[in-house]
Amino acid sequence: MGADPPPGAGGLLESLAARGWSLGTAESLTGGLLAATLVAVPGASRVFHGSVVAYDPGLKIEVLGVEADLVDRVGTVHREVASQMALGACRVLGVDVAIATTGVAGPGPSEGHPAGTVWLACATPTGVTARLLALTGDRARVRGAAVEAALDLGHEVTLSG
Repeated sequence: MGADPPPGAGGLLESLAARGWSLGTAESLTGGLLAATLVAVPGASRVFHGSVVAYDPGLKIEVLGVEADLVDRVGTVHREVASQMALGACRVLGVDVAIATTGVAGPGPSEGHPAGTVWLACATPTGVTARLLALTGDRARVRGAAVEAALDLGHEVTLSG
């Protein structure tokens, strides 16, 4: 007892289960890869409820409730967009915790940001934590690293919250 659960998807799900919290995701650049990583863990359904894959900016606005004027002003690769995506996922999916991913997977820049620019956000009952990443590698590597970092963020926030 007292030992931290292992990192990764299994560790995050274990931490959330210990708190009695449910989990959802709102994904853009990861395109469902975060949800797929979570559901690969046996028993994930005890905690994980679902995901909104909002690749198109319009879906971020219409489904997740991201403010349209925010997207018009700053684009979709932004701290506040990631935060609003996470909060929207909590609302839409009816979960306690949601992790959001938005950014540029590559191969080239988008919205004035270089490939590898990623914003993550994790919403919990106690608030939202956002993190900026500057990842390197090809598209698959950026997406994979974003998923790992999202799991780490969720685990970190869950342990501290």
